[in-house]
This record gives sequence, C-alpha cells and structure tokens, in this order.
Amino acid sequence: MSIKAPMAGKIINVLVQEGEKVEKGQPVLVLEAMKMENDLVAPQDGTVQLVLVKEGQSVKGGEELVQLA
Repeated sequence: MSIKAPMAGKIINVLVQEGEKVEKGQPVLVLEAMKMENDLVAPQDGTVQLVLVKEGQSVKGGEELVQLA
C-alpha cells in the first residue's frame, strides 16, 4: 500500500519515519498545494516501509510518497 500525492505541491512536513507503526487516519505528511496545507493520512493500519520524499521537495500529482506494509 502506498500514499500518493493527490495533486502537485510541496512537502512541508514529514511526520513519520521508516519502521514506525501508523494507525488508519493518522497524519503522515503535510502537502502544501494552492496555498493550502493538506494532511495526508494513513489509509490503513500498518508500518512505514519507505519514505520517498523529504521536506521542501516538490511533487507531482499521483507521485508515490510513502510505502506502508
């Protein structure tokens, strides 16, 4: 399972680390798009396998940001 960017924007905060357990609905990243901050949340309980972005990075819509297991 992965978390993808719903739209193009800039990552302004990474709230998890690899190996961390997350619960469904827990904020994982904050994406700034169109001058608004959007919390991206875990779609299910799991463990963060990979964080593919860093703070300040620009991303495209649909780009994979975090992998969960």
